[in-house]
Amino acid sequence: MRNFSRVKKIVIKIGTNTLTRNGALNVEYFDNMAQQVADLRKSGFQPLIVSSGAIGFGAREMGADKKTKKVRFKQAYAAVGQPILIHGYRVAFQKHGIHIAQVLLTRGALNNRESFVNLKSAVETLLEMGVVPIFNENDSVSTVELIGDNDQLSAHIASKLDADLLILLTDIDALYDKNPKEHPDAKPISVVEELTDEIVANAGGAGTEFATGGMKTKILAVSIARKAGCKTVLAHGALENVVPRILAGEAIGTLFLADRVRMPAKARWILNASPKGRLIVDEGAENALADNKSLLPSGLVAVEGEFNRGDVVWINDRFKAVAGSDSSSMRKIIGCHSKDIPRILGDAKRDVVSRSSDIVPVDRLRGKD
Repeated sequence: MRNFSRVKKIVIKIGTNTLTRNGALNVEYFDNMAQQVADLRKSGFQPLIVSSGAIGFGAREMGADKKTKKVRFKQAYAAVGQPILIHGYRVAFQKHGIHIAQVLLTRGALNNRESFVNLKSAVETLLEMGVVPIFNENDSVSTVELIGDNDQLSAHIASKLDADLLILLTDIDALYDKNPKEHPDAKPISVVEELTDEIVANAGGAGTEFATGGMKTKILAVSIARKAGCKTVLAHGALENVVPRILAGEAIGTLFLADRVRMPAKARWILNASPKGRLIVDEGAENALADNKSLLPSGLVAVEGEFNRGDVVWINDRFKAVAGSDSSSMRKIIGCHSKDIPRILGDAKRDVVSRSSDIVPVDRLRGKD
């Protein structure tokens, strides 16, 4: 039996194909999920939902018969489909006297530290009020994809909101030791303790039709959740009473264990943010960063891109960091000694490019940006 006795906050991601039946909104599934969530709340859990489906429902509503790669059509379909999606949840949850909240996110809301903190506060307030937040990407105003898909979005939400468990409900029932579509003898894996290079390399491509997630995106999601100390379960969403059964310890799907050491919240935010620019530093500075030292201007070789103080930037593709100054100011102090910064930039400017507490090494083999 799996032990989830310490789990309280749960992020449930539901895929497009799980929400549909014969190309239309599956009302029965919405009702069933509302019942499961109601049961979870009665047992003391705090469920949050990340839901796909807006683009797919909008496309079907408008008579589109195939997936589009054009951003403007995705935006239009999302605008049409989002009210259809949220109405399905609202009607289903009303039957149990549960209020829901629609939370639409963009890349900027997660990359900006202030807006992220405000988001976290708002969601915590919703949970205190007994409201079930339902997240989705704000596709209709995004010019680029938020993180790539809702699998990774759900992992970022689980990470940033300190969830204990992420459940990925999809039309895939488990992680297999090899592709079951190509190998009839493929076997499901019950528990994954570490994300090995083999597992990452064997992850497949994207999904089909209006769904974007494949096994690769789910492995990327797991890697994000793991660093936050969050376990992940991948399971087939159509299984009867699947979420309560998972929490009861039934060996459904694949359980991915969390990292043994939980990365601090700020470090996770830096690691998962999209960099606005890039700092090139010399070998001595790079070695100092590896020893958890601050980045001094004397080690700075070049500044690429335009960014503001507080934005996240790359450092030599090995680290992500919070910029201590804007890009224009940094260009003025390249190679300078720290004592010269007040004279060049003014007394109020800090004497480092980025503090050690604001610099995080990046493991690119685990699918980071």
